[in-house]
Amino acid sequence: MYSVKTYNKISKVGLDVFDKEKYSISDTADTPVAALVRSAALHDERFPDSLLAIGRAGAGTNNIPTDRCSEEGIVVFNTPSANANAVKELVLLGLLISSRKVVPAIDWAKTLKGNGDSVGKMVEKGKGAFVGPEIRGKKLGVVGLGAIGVLVANAANHLGMTVYGYDPFLSLQNAWNLSHNIKRANDLKEIYESCDYISLHIPLNKDTKGTIGAEALAAMKDGVRILNFARDGLVDSEAMLAALASGKVASYVVDFPTDEMIGVENVVCIPHLGASTPESEDNCAVMAAKELVDYIEDGNITNSVNLPNVSMPRSGEVRIGVIHRNIPKVLTSVTAVLGADNVNIENMLNKSRGEYAYTLLDVGACDTEVIKEHIADVEGVIRVRII
Repeated sequence: MYSVKTYNKISKVGLDVFDKEKYSISDTADTPVAALVRSAALHDERFPDSLLAIGRAGAGTNNIPTDRCSEEGIVVFNTPSANANAVKELVLLGLLISSRKVVPAIDWAKTLKGNGDSVGKMVEKGKGAFVGPEIRGKKLGVVGLGAIGVLVANAANHLGMTVYGYDPFLSLQNAWNLSHNIKRANDLKEIYESCDYISLHIPLNKDTKGTIGAEALAAMKDGVRILNFARDGLVDSEAMLAALASGKVASYVVDFPTDEMIGVENVVCIPHLGASTPESEDNCAVMAAKELVDYIEDGNITNSVNLPNVSMPRSGEVRIGVIHRNIPKVLTSVTAVLGADNVNIENMLNKSRGEYAYTLLDVGACDTEVIKEHIADVEGVIRVRII
């Protein structure tokens, strides 16, 4: 029986992916082989030796210590496209409320309560303070063309916007999904200088932190409207506040409220609602659960954030999964161990990602305990599984 630990409330349809005859699910499991998490912070969590994988029911993994997991041979999965439509819809809402001043207008309308028949006249007199431009015909720059960015770009194009997209790491699949009407920007400078609206859809890491800072803001058009439904750390708060005060930025809509931004004029802080739909929660939970089951039962890796994606159909009598460092001679040493023990390799797939690599081997009959012990002794090997 495999034990799975949940760190947040996980959608029932996701938990139903686990065969109840094979898996037990609990938020108090002591020796889980897998963990399911949404937003719970795991950086201070001590993981048991039994833990093989963590499934994040969502795209971002900032709440998971991925570097430590790599060192401990724990595969971290995410669900990069499962909540894409939910976020796209909120971004479209953000486009509209950044222009039409709907949020302050609604707040103002509430103050008219109690004025009886005079409300209508007060509305007509005061509504001029909330005039804002239409988005049709305006230019939108989409920074990051992953699953969400592509959907945003395509939808904005259908709404009549001229859309520029920038992503130096655009995948082939996302390129196929992107409308041919989207203009390819060669660099961020082109986005900044050309676009009336800019929407961020990139991950937060050491290279992207503070992407929108004083220098970037200075390069933008006056009155630009910025949407951030990715991560708050992508925008330098001090620089943004200065740009808002000067009028350089006409509106900033962010899905990650911070103390500095709450209550600031022309800032709309949304309380991280990007993926907060029942459909999205179901989709994320189902995808994460399927990824965990595929890895636990067959050793296949799909949508990992810390190890390469490796998947192959089973052949042979025994499957071996090896997580190891991406250094010379490890693979040669592993196959040498199998050869020395007269074990025939029927199929093998090896891929690397940065400092780490993963190898799947389907082999003939063998003494699995001896083989596991011998491979574990190879320099550079982090974890060995007999599946």
